[in-house]
Amino acid sequence: MVEHDLLSHQGVDESPEAARYNPDLTEFERSGGKEKPAFMLTKSEFKLLGIAGVGFFLDAYDLFVINPVATMLQYRLYGGHSLPTNLEGFVKAGANIGSVIGQFLFGYLADSLGRKAIYGKELMLIIFATILTMTTPTGTLSPDNCLIYLGIFRIILGIGVGGDYPMSASVTSDRANLRKRGTMLAYIFSNQGWGSLLGSVVTIVVLACYKHVMDVEGKTSKVDGVWRIVVGVSLIPAFGTLYQRLTLPESTRFLASQKLKNATSAEEQSDALDAIKKAQIAGQETTWSKPTLSLENEKEKDIKNASEHTVAATDSEASSQNREQGKSHLKDFLLYFSEWRHAKILIGTCACWFLLDIAFYGINLNQNVVLQQIGYDGKSGTAWQRMFKISTGNIIITALGFVPGYWVSVFTIEVMGRKWIQIQGFLLAALFLAVLAAEFTRLSTAAFIVCFAFLQFFFNWGANTTAYCYPAEVFPTRYRATAHGLSAAAGKAGAIISALAFNTLTKKIGTPAVLWIFFACCIAGAGAYLPPLLCKQSIDDAPHAAFTLLLPEVKGRDPDLVDAEEMRVAREERERLPV
Repeated sequence: MVEHDLLSHQGVDESPEAARYNPDLTEFERSGGKEKPAFMLTKSEFKLLGIAGVGFFLDAYDLFVINPVATMLQYRLYGGHSLPTNLEGFVKAGANIGSVIGQFLFGYLADSLGRKAIYGKELMLIIFATILTMTTPTGTLSPDNCLIYLGIFRIILGIGVGGDYPMSASVTSDRANLRKRGTMLAYIFSNQGWGSLLGSVVTIVVLACYKHVMDVEGKTSKVDGVWRIVVGVSLIPAFGTLYQRLTLPESTRFLASQKLKNATSAEEQSDALDAIKKAQIAGQETTWSKPTLSLENEKEKDIKNASEHTVAATDSEASSQNREQGKSHLKDFLLYFSEWRHAKILIGTCACWFLLDIAFYGINLNQNVVLQQIGYDGKSGTAWQRMFKISTGNIIITALGFVPGYWVSVFTIEVMGRKWIQIQGFLLAALFLAVLAAEFTRLSTAAFIVCFAFLQFFFNWGANTTAYCYPAEVFPTRYRATAHGLSAAAGKAGAIISALAFNTLTKKIGTPAVLWIFFACCIAGAGAYLPPLLCKQSIDDAPHAAFTLLLPEVKGRDPDLVDAEEMRVAREERERLPV
């Protein structure tokens, strides 16, 4: 009942017990930021967005650019014929396979060793794998072996891409003002839309540059240069933000959460909570400053100290505790989530992301089916004309639903809350999937484009955004990156299933039947929320409902204060036990 008592409908604790811990924070949540909307960023927020957002820009670019690259490899390796089904699935799923590894690995390391020790390493891995991907020896290896070579290095690329999910989410959430935390995370995730769009634009521009040599002179093999350039362009923003990531200091909130985790007395816990409040009251730590944990009596000094430089307090303290934290983190993590009230939230974030990605990546990693329906499948013309038409179709798909959906999420996430955006996103995506499945062969081109655009829109103004935001906001700082990595890995497991099974299932049961499977996944995702909402039960009674995957609304909710209150109650219960 602790969590239920702590959180009101708006996410602000009104109980007398919690007032001992968060009077300043409560006042800050109620009054702070009324001057500007949440989506208007400060200079330090914008800088943080640049550092963390570029990673997601690259993630989307590298994950979705494989569609046009696969088309180009058809002409370079197989004379325009389709890629072998199994190898095509392997190449397209490669990055997602690596992502599962990277998400859990980097998430665990970020919590156990600290954000500063790990952040930037995932970007180095992305750079390394991108360069190796570009070296695929299409002139010396057999076509099948070329695809295997490419797929292996896309797995390595995926490890770096996957690592960026928990790293950027936790780094942003650790530093974000509570009132703008969801907006900041949505801003970060919206870069996925821009990455996808730029990938399509770059493909068209490079193809246009090669038009004469490929279309006029008939040298189709020159497409080998096109796909390498398209892949290599992603290195520019990667190198541009690498230094900032490697030099980003540890956040005050993370250091304070470690003190809270190791607190053995009420006084130590109070000191750690004061440090967490200072980080929150300061609103935004400048991304280049060193945080401090020293406590002052005056409120003005408290606020000032949360964002000022200190001598090497941060790095020396963090590095001296890293080994100890690494050893105990897994044990603490398992102990924390052995309680149902915590485990059900982790199950909820994992299950919803898994169900979402089966449908989302099933559609977006196999866009050739959609391109065929809208007349941009490149079935006629020269090789160059076919590739150019397919790339144009990819831009249409991305521009219609991807980018608008992400940005509506940015503007509404702090107004509607995460839960309702996720529910309506799942349900409306299911609606348009049902229309496409039922009328797949009868819809006109215009009707199909409209339905597909709305489907993409509600994926992104819905569960695709909130599935990323939820784990970064609902879990306490000390377990945030690990839990986010597990949730994201569950999602990528769904993506892998779609990438590997889509083509095979489509040939066996038909595309409409596969769309009905995606429809069922969306309904199941929404169903994880609806029964607990409809029943008149408290959070602790929810496990007895038809569904147990209940996620609380996290708008205005500080998980570290929830965690601290639970720790206080547990400590008092231990003290009452007879010796």
